[in-house]
Amino acid sequence: MGIVSPGFQGRPRSAEPALPPGQYLTQDFPVLSAGPTPKVPLDTWEFVITAETGAEYRWSWDELMALPQETPTVDIHCVTRWSKRDTTWQGVSLDTLLDGVDTGAHYVQAHSYGGYTTNLPLDDLRGGRAWVAHTFEGAPLPAEHGGPARLLVPHLYFWKSAKWVRGIRLTPTDEPGFWETAGYHDYGDPWREQRYQGD
Repeated sequence: MGIVSPGFQGRPRSAEPALPPGQYLTQDFPVLSAGPTPKVPLDTWEFVITAETGAEYRWSWDELMALPQETPTVDIHCVTRWSKRDTTWQGVSLDTLLDGVDTGAHYVQAHSYGGYTTNLPLDDLRGGRAWVAHTFEGAPLPAEHGGPARLLVPHLYFWKSAKWVRGIRLTPTDEPGFWETAGYHDYGDPWREQRYQGD
């Protein structure tokens, strides 16, 4: 049996939960984009799920807003090493949007107004883990942060949460998107520090 000196408490524990490796905490919300910010009028905005068969499921802005809304509070982690805690969003769960979509696909490629794409396993959009978000901290999502709506997939690095999202295409095989073809990791788990291919 080991000997412990009276009053020994060990290392003090932080009240803050741990950040993913290599990340630092910020109170700001840095703006990072691969190109110019598109301006998307709400009367022409739509979200489209395209199945691997070519079948399409479409929602206008008004139709999206009429769906059940959720208000997740999540931490977000950018591949450029900042993390932001307890961000509050409002949007529609991908579980709601995928309900009734007939698919045998295992992957999706998200598409944005402006041409941006990113790939994800379909399972990462299910189970209450992903939303089409239109509100941030109680206000309409600003265009520089992906408004009018962006994908929100907070358990992956934030480049997977495509700004200005206009739809997802369901695919039987994994098809890399914009940053993935430029050398970023195909999956992007911040807790495994999957920043670049080979990580």
